[in-house]
Amino acid sequence: MTDIFDRLRGNPGPLGQFADYAEGYFVFPKLEGPIGPRMRFQGREVIFWSANDYLGLCNHPEVLEADAKAAAQYGMFYPMGARAMSGETEEHQQLERELAEFVDKEAAYLLNFGYQGMVSTIDALVGRHDVIVYDADSHACIVDGVRLHMGKSFTYKHNDIESLEKNLVRATKVAQEQGGGILVITEGVFGMRGLQGKIKEICALKSKFSFRLLVDDAHGFGTLGETGAGAGEEQGCQDQIDVYFSTFAKSMAGFGAFIAGDADIIRILKYNLRSQVFAKSLTMPMVIGGLKRLDLLRTRPEIKAKLWENVHKLQNGLIERGFNIGGSNTCVTPVMMQGSTVEATLLSRDLRENFGIFTSVVIYPVIPKGMILLRLIPTASHTDSEINETLAAFEEIQKKLVSGFYKEQEKKLLEEKNLQFKDR
Repeated sequence: MTDIFDRLRGNPGPLGQFADYAEGYFVFPKLEGPIGPRMRFQGREVIFWSANDYLGLCNHPEVLEADAKAAAQYGMFYPMGARAMSGETEEHQQLERELAEFVDKEAAYLLNFGYQGMVSTIDALVGRHDVIVYDADSHACIVDGVRLHMGKSFTYKHNDIESLEKNLVRATKVAQEQGGGILVITEGVFGMRGLQGKIKEICALKSKFSFRLLVDDAHGFGTLGETGAGAGEEQGCQDQIDVYFSTFAKSMAGFGAFIAGDADIIRILKYNLRSQVFAKSLTMPMVIGGLKRLDLLRTRPEIKAKLWENVHKLQNGLIERGFNIGGSNTCVTPVMMQGSTVEATLLSRDLRENFGIFTSVVIYPVIPKGMILLRLIPTASHTDSEINETLAAFEEIQKKLVSGFYKEQEKKLLEEKNLQFKDR
């Protein structure tokens, strides 16, 4: 028999293998100061491109005032208990009504956290006879929700409608044999590469197949569509999304999430979402603060306009300089290059140490071996100067990468530290 701790020590996982080399710098980095386009890292100021604060609401004076007043009045604990037991308030219901109206749905229900909320939503929507069909590039919260499913599931190739259709044929056969239904899951915006999910094309398949559609629109809510109602509004098919999900951790600059859809379905879900039924109610500062954030989304279109002005400046500047951003049609800005894991870290360190640019670096196993992905998240708060500084820095690191500068550094590092990584 094996001691499970011995097994864990012998196999720390695809990311855990980098812990000694990366922790505190590339993984679990400490950013200091108010969240914004400039923060402090390792004692120096850096231009920060890794906050998901799209609309710059983290430090908006009206948001700070609403949060502070709510905290002063209610503290950080109220309401006590779960919503179903002792945690219901008029403010929770008001935020739900306003969110539902904003995303053009009959009803909405607040969730304490985005990740657990999505996992629990999938669990509550399907039974063991139902079949799930989901995009292969889905976020981990969707993958984990599918893992809980006791029935059959199929993945289709990322944003590939032909692949989806083939899997719907398979799912239909299984569902008919088992007496179940089909749930299709996609994202409004795929957060790593910045592509919108093909929601409109998926909805068109409803004329050929019987299924319900769940959309995770974490990165689309507040950034896409004429009013900011998300990817469904952007693509003109919001009414065909059966269950709409979004987190508050992006455009709403907070924590928590919500689901929205037909009133009778939302009512059933709120009685069956285990992560909510058995968890403490969302606290009042986030609920009252959420009302203020949503009000700014509705009434200050200039904020979203400024975000997109910055997005276009950054993305066009990268494309003009020959960078591959993968056809992103959202605010998420991935810069994709070729190189090893160690080259990726050396390149990222160079950006931070010598150019004062902090970006998220993404490596295998999140992306394929041999690829480097630097993900930039522009916000409404970034300035032209910060965008131009970043573009100039990226030009320099690209020259170094192509010339083999980081490859030479990699050889020296591996020899000095005696490091071995499984993706090499």
